[in-house]
Amino acid sequence: MRFALVNDVRWEASPGTIAFCPGCSQPMIARCGTQRVWHWAHRGNRNCDPWEPETRWHRGWKDQFPAGWQEVIQRDEAGEKHIADVKTEYGLAIEFQHSHLPMQEKSAREAFHRNMVWVVDGARLKRDRSRFQQGRRLFKPIPGTSIFITRSPEESFPLAWLTCTTPVFFDFEGIAATNEPSGSNRSMLWCLLPERVEGQAIVAAVSPSAFLNAARKRAQIFPVQTVVEMVATRLRHERVLGARSWTYALPPRRGRPFHRRDA
Repeated sequence: MRFALVNDVRWEASPGTIAFCPGCSQPMIARCGTQRVWHWAHRGNRNCDPWEPETRWHRGWKDQFPAGWQEVIQRDEAGEKHIADVKTEYGLAIEFQHSHLPMQEKSAREAFHRNMVWVVDGARLKRDRSRFQQGRRLFKPIPGTSIFITRSPEESFPLAWLTCTTPVFFDFEGIAATNEPSGSNRSMLWCLLPERVEGQAIVAAVSPSAFLNAARKRAQIFPVQTVVEMVATRLRHERVLGARSWTYALPPRRGRPFHRRDA
């Protein structure tokens, strides 16, 4: 956890500081070592919200947003409480995920936050990046856009993320660790949309700066339903054109042979 309360003020971890959890009000310990980013931890095994150890990749992405948008406590109608990695003032929750997350936990977070997106560390495992590059060859581009379709998303993306109900942005280049979100656009985020069109998955290439600009200014990174409808229209159009081309390619139909009758 990045922030805890020191005299009721959100404070980052520092050696010897006494702080309390903003969620459960229990004492926190400042972890200020050299192997991981400085953070707060609950005493013992207590944890008021499921947290994975925060990596520099997490912190790099969080730092792209105002401190007031980070680690925002959310409660639903039933009083259930969770902490969003980032919650924008437009109501968009962004969850940054590095380690493996069970499917049940994914579904629970998506149902809780509703309007959310995942940003996943696509280079967590050694072969993830090269696997994506190989599978990317199967992407079919939608002309004039940065949208692609593929019948085999499992060839490019980790299986555990194929069934999400919200958009999943994969960071295969460790963008946040190199400060690229606010700078170069040479590296891209690859977004897998939850919807399928005619059995094909939809993938969007999004620059880091475009992702951040959208997250800072509106409630959606891009209009998902509009993209889905556009892809569906393009596929129907291609199917019609294909049917016409096939019809025109048929040889002309010959009439019945003429038989002369003798008088």
